[in-house]
Amino acid sequence: MRLRELVFGAACAAAVRAAARLGVADALGDSPTTVEDLAVAVKTDPKPLRRLLRALSCYGVFAERPDGTFAHTDMSRLLREDDPNSLRHISLWCTEPWTWDAWPRLDEAVRTGRNVVQDLYGKEFFEYLNEDAPESADVFNRAMTTSSEQSARDVAALLDLSGAKSVADIGGGQGHVVASLLDKYPSMHGSLLDLPRVVENAVPRLLPGGDLAGRARIVPGDARVSVPVEADVYVIKNILEWDDESTARLLRNVIEAGGPGTRVVVIENLVDDTPSMRFSTAMDLLLLLNVGGAKHTTDSMTGRLTAAGLVIDSIGPVNPYLHAFDCHVPG
Repeated sequence: MRLRELVFGAACAAAVRAAARLGVADALGDSPTTVEDLAVAVKTDPKPLRRLLRALSCYGVFAERPDGTFAHTDMSRLLREDDPNSLRHISLWCTEPWTWDAWPRLDEAVRTGRNVVQDLYGKEFFEYLNEDAPESADVFNRAMTTSSEQSARDVAALLDLSGAKSVADIGGGQGHVVASLLDKYPSMHGSLLDLPRVVENAVPRLLPGGDLAGRARIVPGDARVSVPVEADVYVIKNILEWDDESTARLLRNVIEAGGPGTRVVVIENLVDDTPSMRFSTAMDLLLLLNVGGAKHTTDSMTGRLTAAGLVIDSIGPVNPYLHAFDCHVPG
C-alpha cells in the first residue's frame, strides 16, 4: 500500500497546488468551517471541494472534524499568504505546469545526465520562463522572495562583516539579504546583482526614495556573463545549482571582479547535512530536469569552490537548512 501511495504522489502535489490556487487556507479562519461556507468564499462547488479537503487531510493538510467541518493544521496554515513562514509560493513553484511536462522524462535525464527542458521547449530554462511562461517566472520570483525573506535575517546574524566597506549579493533576487546586512552595518554600501526582470521588483527600501537607497546600488545583469560590481565581500546564496560550466563561469566572474584578498561567502542547502532529505533530494532531481544542475554535498561544493581558485576558510551552519562556505581569493 505504501508503494501505491507513492505512485499517486502527483495527486497529493496537485491537491496542495489546487488548495493554494483557490486560496482555501486564506478563506479558512481560526474556527472550524463548513464546506458550504468555504465553497462560497473560494467560489467552488462544495462537493468536489469536500473531496479535495478530505484528500489533503489524509496528509495532515487541514483536518476534518467529526461534524464534517474542516479546521486548520500546522501545515495548512503554511499555505496562507499572511503566515510569517508561508510556503504558498514555494508550493506553487514546485508544481508549476512545466514540472508536469518534465517529471515523466526523469529516466531520460538520469540516463544522459542532461536537462530535459531544452528538448521540451527548445531553449534554456530561465530563457523559457522569462520569454514563454511569465506567470511561472513570477511564481519563481515570489517563491525565491519568500525563501530569502525567511533566511535573510539568519544570514545577517551569522556574517561578521566588521571592517568591510561594501558587500555585493550576486543573484540576490529582490535584495532581502543586502537590506538585512545594510541594517546591521549602517556605514556599509551594498550592491544587488540579478536579472533585470528580478531587480526591477527589488525591495522598496533599496530603490530611489527608500531609506537604504543612498547606500544601495541595483545592478541588472546575468552573473554568468559578467559581474560588473566591485566589493569587499561577495555573497552568493542558493544559486550555484546549475550545470558545472555555469557555476564555474559565475565563480570565475566573481573572482575577477573582486581580485586578490576578496572575501566570498557561498550559502547553500546541502543534501548530506539536512533534516529534510526527502525535500532536498526531490529538489535535487528537479534541478537535474530543468537546468542540468544539482543540490550539493559538502564535498561537491568544496570541490567546485577550490577548482574555481577559492580558498575555503570555514564551513558552518546558517540555520538547520543552510550552510555557509566562507572563502577568500588568494594572492
